Amino acid sequence: MQHLPSTGFLRIKHIIGDDTANPPIPPIIPVSRSGWWAGVKSGRFPQPVKIGRATVWRAEDIRALIEQINKEEVA
Repeated sequence: MQHLPSTGFLRIKHIIGDDTANPPIPPIIPVSRSGWWAGVKSGRFPQPVKIGRATVWRAEDIRALIEQINKEEVA
């Protein structure tokens, strides 16, 4: 998994990955774009924050999501 900052904001391409970037960005959460947005809508994934025209997610929320997913996998 790539380095995840302890604070700050992430765009969707940093969360679900972007193979077309140079260099490619590996996914933190390996889901499709539509799957991510469906998870946001259902409440499974964190709600985004709008900064100007950009849609971003708090790094803290993504860290909490990863911990939640890891706990579900262990159980």
